[in-house]
Parts: sequence; C-alpha cells; structure tokens
Amino acid sequence: MPMSGPEDHVVKSEITRSGPDYALVKLTPTVVDILKEYGPGAIAGSFPDHRPPPGIRFGIGDTVAVSIFEAAAGGLFIPAEAGVRPGNFVALPNQNVDLNGFITVPYAGAVKANGRTPAEIQKDIVKAIGNRAIEPQVVVSLITQNTSLISVLGEVKTPARLTANAAGERVLDLITRAGGLSGPGWESWVTLERGGKRATVPFGALMYQPANNIWVHPGDTIYVYREPQVFLAFGAFTIGGSFGGQAQFSFDMWKISMAQAMAKAGGLIDAQAEPAGVYVYRREPRELAERLGIDCSKYAGPLVPVVYNADFRDPAAFFLASKFEMRDKDVLFAANAATVDTAKFLQFARLVIGTANDTIVTANNAQILKISTRQ
Repeated sequence: MPMSGPEDHVVKSEITRSGPDYALVKLTPTVVDILKEYGPGAIAGSFPDHRPPPGIRFGIGDTVAVSIFEAAAGGLFIPAEAGVRPGNFVALPNQNVDLNGFITVPYAGAVKANGRTPAEIQKDIVKAIGNRAIEPQVVVSLITQNTSLISVLGEVKTPARLTANAAGERVLDLITRAGGLSGPGWESWVTLERGGKRATVPFGALMYQPANNIWVHPGDTIYVYREPQVFLAFGAFTIGGSFGGQAQFSFDMWKISMAQAMAKAGGLIDAQAEPAGVYVYRREPRELAERLGIDCSKYAGPLVPVVYNADFRDPAAFFLASKFEMRDKDVLFAANAATVDTAKFLQFARLVIGTANDTIVTANNAQILKISTRQ
C-alpha cells in the first residue's frame, strides 16, 4: 500500500535494501546523557589549551621604538653638556624589523627582534653596550603592529584584520571589535581556525556555553556565516494542518529539543501514527557511536549512520524527548501504525467493489431503459 516511509517493524529490523547500513539506538536516559557531551562542534574540545595567549612578540614588518637611558651625562649617548636636560636618554628613530628579523642599534649593531618579546630585546641591547655606556637602561616598545593580527571575516558589521591585544581577548571580544553580528544570532555560525585546524559552533554555543568562548591567539582567523539550522519531518505528523506529509522547519533558535521539533511538525496524527515508532536519523562521529555501544567494525569512514528511536507509549519518553537535542539537518520520522495498512486495503477494496457495483447498476439501468423503450 502507498505510504510516506518505511514501516515501523522494517526500521527496527535494521535491514536496508539500498544502503547504507545503520545502527538503531533506543532513547534512554544514559543515551541522552552521552549525547550531551557531544554538542554541535564544540570549540573547547577542538582547542583544549585554554590558557591565555602568550605575550605579543615582534615580527617582520613591525615598527619598533628604542629609547636608551644612562645614569649620568658624559656617557656613550648623553654628552657632558646635557647634564641640565630633564632625563638622560636618547630616543632612536622608529624602525621596522627587517626581512632578516633584526633591528639596528648604534654601538650594539644588529639585534634580533623577530619572534622575541620587548624584554628579551632590551636585555640584549643592555648587554651589548653595557661596557661603554653609563649604567644603561633600555625601553623597547611596539609602535605599529603588522604581524600579531587576528582576522575576523564574514557576517560581521566591519570585517577586518585586528591587532592582538596584549591583555588577551576571547572569541566574543573579537567579534565585538568587528562591530558584532550582522544577522540574527540563532542563524549565525562561528568558525575558528588556528594552525590549519578549525572548529565550528552555533553563535549561541559561545553565549550560553562559556567554555567555547576560548582565548584567541595572534594569527587566528574567525569566520562568521549565516545558515539557518533546520530539520526535516516525514511521516505521520500533522504538518500544515494536513494529515501526513513532509516539510522542512527552521529551528528559529540556537537549539531545540526533539519534543519541540515534534510540536513544530504539528504532533503525531492520533489515528495514524505508531507512538513507539518515532525516529531521528543522523550521522554521528565514530567515537560517539562506540560510546553508544554500536559495533562500528562494519561502518567505513569517520561518521556512522544512527537512527534514534523514541517509544511514546511510555510516558517517560516525553521527558527524554525534552532533553534530546536536535542537530542541524536531522530527519524526524513517525511511522504509521500497523492497522493503517489494513484500513488502506479495506478502503481500496471498498473502492473496487463500489466501482464494480456501479458498473452493474449502470448496466441494469441501461437494460431497464431499453425494455421500457420497446414497450
């Protein structure tokens, strides 16, 4: 008989005709708790080093200022007649770190600056001129920062390459410096890339799960884009006021539960749905699948097709459904009850019998009309 999806007993048999193979997992409190640990693309898990970024180091192209102080006039840099000046120091002209990573200081020569902190450079300069200047002290400062930059791109109001803050900043701080989001938060996703590695989370995961709002390091790239999270509903749902069908629904928030998704789809059709046959189709990471007790030896690739089954004949299933979080592009399916096919067949049989009866009645009426005409 015609139907909008597989029968309940076929899904539970885990038999597929066209592939891929899938694993059936019954929704239980243990399963729900395990799934909570595997949120949608947690940045905190992809970048486990949660320490603040290291101090800013100079790079090739940065503009550096060097000031040298002496304890008294008449030394290497301060002439004797300068004793009346306020402060015995000389400020060297600003200079860029050259292509070889050096700056030049009189009487100290070329001093390596690339990849080093101001304190390290100051120490080298003092060491180089210590035997010639009078108790020298050196201050090295960054004038123009051209290398310790962080790129914030995509759906923000002012995309830019921003200078790293010496005090350290987190992901949300950089998005704020770029003007904030240009679209609704529940439609926005944030990707952080560092050293060739990347992780993506919904913007809400940064707001409501502070562990994801990690420190940003110089050289990182933050990319913000908009993609509404959706799920697809098939089967015995009252979609759009009609009995059965299929539709795509937007989350309209950064996360929703299975119970909310079922409500968006109009709920189960009382006269059609099998309460024990409500399913969520999803591909899960192999590591998660193994924790769920699935034998992953027959599945190739990093993702395993998993079908979660909720039995709403059990009153407790509604509590589980309110904790089970839907993911972007999930497929929600409600199977028909076994009696539906019987009802369809009986209706079909009545249609055939009715059609046959209509033919007989029509023929009889034609015969009666013919006899009446002869008389």
